[in-house]
Amino acid sequence: MDRRAFLATAAAAAATATTMKTAAGATVTPFGHTGAPITNADPLPLGPLPGSRHPDTHIEFLKKPKILFGSTDLPIFSGIGAVERIATGFRWAEGPVYFPAGRYLLFSDIPSNRIMRLSEDDNHLSVFRQPSMNANGNTIDREGRLITCEHSGRRITRTELDGSITIIADKYNSKKLNSPNEVVVSSDGSIWFTDPAYGISAYSGGSKAEPEQETRNVYRVDPKSGEVRIVADDFVQPNGIAFSPDEKKLYIVDSGFSDNPDNPCQIRVFDIDVGAGKLLNGKVFAEMPKPNVSDGVRCDTAGRVWCSVGWGDPSEDGVRCYMPDGDLIGKVHIPETVANLCFGGQQRNRLYICGTTSIYALDTNVQGAMKP
Repeated sequence: MDRRAFLATAAAAAATATTMKTAAGATVTPFGHTGAPITNADPLPLGPLPGSRHPDTHIEFLKKPKILFGSTDLPIFSGIGAVERIATGFRWAEGPVYFPAGRYLLFSDIPSNRIMRLSEDDNHLSVFRQPSMNANGNTIDREGRLITCEHSGRRITRTELDGSITIIADKYNSKKLNSPNEVVVSSDGSIWFTDPAYGISAYSGGSKAEPEQETRNVYRVDPKSGEVRIVADDFVQPNGIAFSPDEKKLYIVDSGFSDNPDNPCQIRVFDIDVGAGKLLNGKVFAEMPKPNVSDGVRCDTAGRVWCSVGWGDPSEDGVRCYMPDGDLIGKVHIPETVANLCFGGQQRNRLYICGTTSIYALDTNVQGAMKP
């Protein structure tokens, strides 16, 4: 027997045994926080909200039509438009995204560590994924694949068409991301996401940990190289994110007020060069009325900006709609804090709204700008 070969083999075996012993004794972080099942025997009732009539008083037109069913800047037909509760029984509903191919809505229930699926055809509710790594924001790319922000995973993932999961981003400069929150995909395939610290600030939202990034950033993932790069680093808590219909502007929520009353509570807008991955000429688009905070944001095809509102004055809980110039034109009042929203339905005109424990829906007269 070759003595050198024997010694090399023995050393390798010893190293493997040491590695296995170390791995066997290692302590790993659980796959996020999973809350106990909700046992409330009296869930909120589904259907039109109690006390609703047409025109629905939950819809507030700040510019009144000249005639009863006349048009206003807020694209909701006041005669038959009404807010409905279509699903309930969650701890914190977030991150809605509509899949037109399957006619279903996916959304996160963050503390329960699951992604839920609500079928449009018969309103059947089921668990899509659990554990979800305390998933928060979700979106869909142009190939119909789910893109997810994972709090406890501290990463962005893509669910492939065969069901496998690909990690898109989990580090920047070899350091872990904070807790990716919201994500959008541009027409060129680049992925843009926000990375506040909410998911690592408490166990209920993910896995409590110290941030490794010095700032709370907005990132872009290059569609060809996969390079992760910072595009904005001056937010306190970057949150919701949305492209304008022509992808020439990018709207980003700063919900830093949640940490300190002196922090911003606003939506900012930037000119954007999608291909180059650059944000320019940033300015405040809209200030939220403190102590209310916005979270999710979406645009429709006419460039109006729809955003969630909550955490403050109950009379402001719901959705706000702004013209492209920042003029507030209407509100949709929801009986819970609203974290997020998206457009869906076969014609992309149905507005899905994530309240705290429930999902609400409202038909509009406009289509969501996000593709598909």
